[in-house]
Amino acid sequence: MAEQTAVPNNLIIGEGVTFKGSIAAPGKVSINGAVTGELKADDLLIGKQGKVTGDVQAREIDVHGELNEKIDCKEHILIHSTGKVSGSMSYSELEIERGGQFAGDMKQR
Repeated sequence: MAEQTAVPNNLIIGEGVTFKGSIAAPGKVSINGAVTGELKADDLLIGKQGKVTGDVQAREIDVHGELNEKIDCKEHILIHSTGKVSGSMSYSELEIERGGQFAGDMKQR
């Protein structure tokens, strides 16, 4: 019998789901619904239908939808052509595809 390797805990918020509160996830968080509040994750993926508003901390952030308010990205944030980010953002590396939008204050570490 093959040895199984540990899989990090992942969280998916599906389209049409609304969540208000705090989320702390050690793995990847994929959001296609609406999240309001505090969110901490290793990797954060916001789908085209996803909207996150609040205090966000993640190592890597991939934005196809909307991300608003306070954003703390430890490493790399990618705003895709459909992505909209607004608020106060700190980051190490920033990448914005043509068509991607950012409004607010940004600070590189």
